[in-house]
Amino acid sequence: MSAIRTGPDAPGPRGLRRFTGPRPPREERCELCGVALPDDRHRHLVDTEKRALACACGPCAHLMDRPGASHGRFRAVPGRYLADPGHRIDDNAWELLGIPVGVAFFFRNAALDRLVALYPSPAGATESELDPSSWQTVLAGTRLAALLEPDVEALLLRRTGGRIQCYLVPVDICYELVGRMRLHWQGFDGGAEARAALDAFFAHVRQQAREPEGSRS
Repeated sequence: MSAIRTGPDAPGPRGLRRFTGPRPPREERCELCGVALPDDRHRHLVDTEKRALACACGPCAHLMDRPGASHGRFRAVPGRYLADPGHRIDDNAWELLGIPVGVAFFFRNAALDRLVALYPSPAGATESELDPSSWQTVLAGTRLAALLEPDVEALLLRRTGGRIQCYLVPVDICYELVGRMRLHWQGFDGGAEARAALDAFFAHVRQQAREPEGSRS
């Protein structure tokens, strides 16, 4: 895991271990109470102090759903998926990002009160170093940006086939995507295996996502 590069405000490598390589031989445990987690179907928390993802059992995650729990240090990652098929993010807006791949995600760091923009690469999650005003120009093109819960949800964009897809997703699945890309990446552009993994990932997101309530006239 030491080879993974992450942005300074992104959840750290400790929280990404289940996404970026072979599963460790020991069983996973809740990082709050220590109870064994029997399979991959468990929730995650964002540790806002360490900027890391933490695995959690159902009861601990439910406890962290309550306002003020842990004095705000741990925040439970929600499970909602939203889509904005009517967004106004076009190729010109995308070019402002200067991102060398066709996928990017954004989340708001509550402690710093600023947006963080990252994209998957062979080395892991790489932070865009553009001026935040460029991101704001892009994010102004979708109503989903205003719905983001700080730290725990992300705006996920994909540019493919002359179209841009726009979703609001749990932040942990963005790091799952980063891990998949790092695992399968070959050559300069990722290769066929990485593209197939990307297609499968977005097919799942598309299946889960719904338009926000009240978005239809």
